[in-house]
Amino acid sequence: MTPRDLPSDHPGRARRGPALPLRLRRDAVAWERQRPTWQDARPARIARSLKRAQARPTGNWYVVGSSADLTARAPLGRTVAGTEIVLWRDDSGVPHAGPGACPHLGAPLKDSTVRCGRLVCHWHGLALDGTAFPGWEPWPVHDDGVLLWVRLDRAGGEPPTARPAVPARPRGDGAVSAVYTAVGSCEPEDIVANRLDPWHGAWLHPYSFVDLTVLDDGPSDAGDTDEALVVDVSFKVAGRVVVPVRAAFDAPDARTVVMRIVAGEGTGSVVETHATPLTRPGAPRPRTAVVEAVVAASDRRGFAVARALAPLLRPAMRAAARRLWQDDLAYAERRHALRSTPH
Repeated sequence: MTPRDLPSDHPGRARRGPALPLRLRRDAVAWERQRPTWQDARPARIARSLKRAQARPTGNWYVVGSSADLTARAPLGRTVAGTEIVLWRDDSGVPHAGPGACPHLGAPLKDSTVRCGRLVCHWHGLALDGTAFPGWEPWPVHDDGVLLWVRLDRAGGEPPTARPAVPARPRGDGAVSAVYTAVGSCEPEDIVANRLDPWHGAWLHPYSFVDLTVLDDGPSDAGDTDEALVVDVSFKVAGRVVVPVRAAFDAPDARTVVMRIVAGEGTGSVVETHATPLTRPGAPRPRTAVVEAVVAASDRRGFAVARALAPLLRPAMRAAARRLWQDDLAYAERRHALRSTPH
């Protein structure tokens, strides 16, 4: 879908050329006077969308963080599905990953040192170069330029794939990306369910979203077969000034939801939400990391300035994600608490 597909008077149809993408809301209504969405946000539909997502394969790949978090200077420690992991880069910048405990006496390898591309244990000097060592086997790792992925076949239990299914993104040299990570007391399905409920946007996040309409909400609970949710929404800038767009939500695998701008300003930009379990399956107090990658692009000439200012923009992008996830993690944690409480 392109902006040409929208009616000429539709707010998501952004003008081409040098004009600014900002719009002034007409007939703006107060938060409490907007149209209620609780009848549209049918629990059965959200549950069905979640079930569809959970049936999609992951290839046992888990997002562990931002590519920028892993430098050549120091290792990175993570825990995924109760499994301790260490990652580091060799002299060529190639990432390596494996168990986080030293095979000698169990020292935490995340506290070790990288020297000449090898991970050197700080207890007794045992050095790992990323290949197999008695008692220590490397795990497949993938750096897609924005996010780091590790494949854990024992934890995932699915047929493995050679590479993760990275969602399509704008080209790296023409985009600005930022990654935000938060942790909640819930399971991955609670994070995914939150993202598959776009109806809550203008009610729960009025500081960011207004004039939200879910276009693709299906004729009935029984008749819903749509794969993606399509939304018209305006991003709030200040006061009545907004940026209207059309966005589509989809779940390409069991732990990922992607929001893609399909019309309006920034067409092609994506927000990837990855839910990574930190605790083992069935843990009484589960913990899940939300790793959200925002990859923004625009065909406006002025966007070149934004790319040049990317180091200054990324903190602002992460701050916006942080504010949204303060609310959304509360949603996900509440959902988990209700699921865990006998009715």
